[in-house]
Amino acid sequence: PVWMHRREAYGLGMERFRGYIAGLGTASGTRLVVGHWPDSPFGPFTDVMVENRFGARLLLAPSEAVARYVSSTYTFDAIDVVPVSAFLSGDRLTVDGGALRLSARLGQVTLLGRLLQAVPAPLAVHPLWLQAVNPLAGLIVRGVRTAGTTGDRLEFYGVRSIRRLSSAQCSWNGKDLGPLAPVNPPVRFGFSSVPSRPQILAVTTTITARNAVQSKGIRAWKTAFTRMPSPSGPIPVRPGSTQAPN
Repeated sequence: PVWMHRREAYGLGMERFRGYIAGLGTASGTRLVVGHWPDSPFGPFTDVMVENRFGARLLLAPSEAVARYVSSTYTFDAIDVVPVSAFLSGDRLTVDGGALRLSARLGQVTLLGRLLQAVPAPLAVHPLWLQAVNPLAGLIVRGVRTAGTTGDRLEFYGVRSIRRLSSAQCSWNGKDLGPLAPVNPPVRFGFSSVPSRPQILAVTTTITARNAVQSKGIRAWKTAFTRMPSPSGPIPVRPGSTQAPN
């Protein structure tokens, strides 16, 4: 498969996902984290992490392969492999997957988002930079981290831009979940939550095996990262869609 060739080329089990993460709460207490990935080792796909007001965590994944990978990195109480389709335009994100229907309107770029757009692209997504700024990230946005460990993997989140979500219509099995609300309490899928304010982030996520770094050393790890294609310029919120794989 194409994604296996990409993985081998990067070396050290290093993988990169380029796309968008939308985090939002609803008045019912259900909180959602939508991962919309036009460029990933698995090809284009969208997945959704759902946590209800009782704390039950569910993954909606479009394929068995995505379900295995995501569930080995994050923690869920249940997994549904269902068709998940999404479309992102200049002003709206829509998601249709399993029992979920979501339509969210995008607002303006935040002040922090404008500052992040000014960071040079190769630096903004580099794991060493993201490790260095990780303590600061948690001070600026409570509960958010740019680097951390989940199981046997190291994860790095290079945010390139941020836009507010100004409104949303969300239903589960046809039942309205209520208007847009903060992500409160924070979601508990991994070492980091999403911002409490509903937002969509343009992000490059890099994941690598911790034991590979330990066995081959930091120099080999840095060399492997430089082989990965570098993003070119700030990432706008561009129209695009992902359909569930056949």
